[in-house]
Amino acid sequence: MCAIAVVLTAVSADCLAQEAKPIRLFILAGQSNMARIDPAEAFTPAVTAAFPNDEVIVVKHAKSGQLVRMWWKDWQAPEGQEPKGQGKNGRHYDALMALVAEALQDKPAPASVTFVWMQGEADGNHPGYGEIYPDALSGLLAQLSQDLQRDDLHFVLGRISDFGNDKPDQRPSWMQVREAQVAFAEAQPNRRAWIDTDDLNGDHNGLHLTKEGYELLAKRFADAAIKLLQDTRV
Repeated sequence: MCAIAVVLTAVSADCLAQEAKPIRLFILAGQSNMARIDPAEAFTPAVTAAFPNDEVIVVKHAKSGQLVRMWWKDWQAPEGQEPKGQGKNGRHYDALMALVAEALQDKPAPASVTFVWMQGEADGNHPGYGEIYPDALSGLLAQLSQDLQRDDLHFVLGRISDFGNDKPDQRPSWMQVREAQVAFAEAQPNRRAWIDTDDLNGDHNGLHLTKEGYELLAKRFADAAIKLLQDTRV
């Protein structure tokens, strides 16, 4: 009987160890330059290798050509302007969070949550939208923190590329969006990071990245996320 008891105790301990495995949740969102990333190629392998004893969950939901208001529900158009089309605020955010809820169903709370964001090109095309983009980033982070019920979110974002730098008439808010993204990340460097994409869109500075560019972007996102988690020892 004692031998049996010892075996049962060992099995139970193994089961408890499996149940207690920490979860690392990574949420990927944004517009076309995020939509074209395949996490399985570079992002997921990198974060999985960095946390071999943890359960890594990667959730991605991205839509091309979408304004930040499709994620931040309290977005308001610049004074004197009507909101551009695309539907109600937060439409894509709701879809994203539904996927997150599905991925976490019947699982314990994650040990860490990292939000990875590649968006802003659409907002860069509209006058006045760059001025309110800082509020959108802060508002989106607050919205995520509230809905996920945690104040320790990590936020990694890709600064939109140099595609619109020399086209101020066509893309009047482009530089403001870029500057807002950097300022947002650098305001809290222990929780946030930004990624440079200027070298990933080819010799002609295209709106979209090259095939190799997407693989490098995914790897850069992973490296930045890993560094934030390791630096904060989460």
